[in-house]
Amino acid sequence: MAQVRTETESARSIVLDVPGWPGHVTGQHVDVRLTAEDGYAAQRSYSVASAPELDRLELTVQRVPDGEVSPYLADVAEAGDQLEIRGPVGGYFTWRPEAVEPVLLVAGGSGIVPLMSMIRGRAAANSRVPFRLVYSARTPDDVIYAQELSRRVRDDRGLDVAFAYTRGTPAGWPRPPGRLDAALLAEVGWPADFIPAVYICGPTGFVEAAANLLVAQGHEPQRIKTERFGPTGDREAAA
Repeated sequence: MAQVRTETESARSIVLDVPGWPGHVTGQHVDVRLTAEDGYAAQRSYSVASAPELDRLELTVQRVPDGEVSPYLADVAEAGDQLEIRGPVGGYFTWRPEAVEPVLLVAGGSGIVPLMSMIRGRAAANSRVPFRLVYSARTPDDVIYAQELSRRVRDDRGLDVAFAYTRGTPAGWPRPPGRLDAALLAEVGWPADFIPAVYICGPTGFVEAAANLLVAQGHEPQRIKTERFGPTGDREAAA
C-alpha cells in the first residue's frame, strides 16, 4: 500500500503498487481479502477508482457499519501495509475510450467510485467524448472527490457535473434538499434522442429509481448499465 488519502469523514482512497498488474478497464472491480491471525478470512469487492495504469491501482472505500472489511480499510490500514487482491473483475459495467457516444453518469453516494474511474480514464486517453455526471450525496461534506471534480469541470469543457443533495445544501443552493428526481435529470442529463451511454451506480433503491426515471424519459433500457450495492454483502460500500 503506497498511500492513503482521506476523501470524507467516512471514506478514503488507498493507492496500491501492484507489480505485474495486467491493467484494467474503467468500471471494473477487484476482490480484497483480509485474513486474521486466527485464520478467519473475509472478502469484499471494491470498484477501481483509478484510470487504467500498469503497476498502480487506486480504491476508494467508504466505511460500512458492522462491515468486516471496510472499517479496516477506511480507518486502520496505513501506507506500507499489504493487501491480498484478485482481479480485475467484470466486463459489463465498463467504458472504453474508443466509444464515441455521449456518456451520462449517475452516482449515488460511494457509487461515484467506478464512474470516477471512467472520468479519469477519459482524461488519460485525451478523449473528447462529452461526459455528464449527476451525483446524489447527503450533504456537500459527503461528496467524494469534491476538489478533483471541481478542478476537472473548470479545466475540461467536455465534462459537466450536477449535484443533488438529500439532507443539506450549500448556502444559496437553488434546490431544496431532496432525492434525485425527473426534473433534475431532464435539466442536466442528456436528452434521450442523443442516445447516450448511461451508467448508474449506487444503493439498490437509488439505482432502480434513477433507471426508471430515465426509461420514462425515453432512454432505451438496453443502453442503461447499472451497478448496485447493499449495506452489507459482497459489494460492501460499492467501492
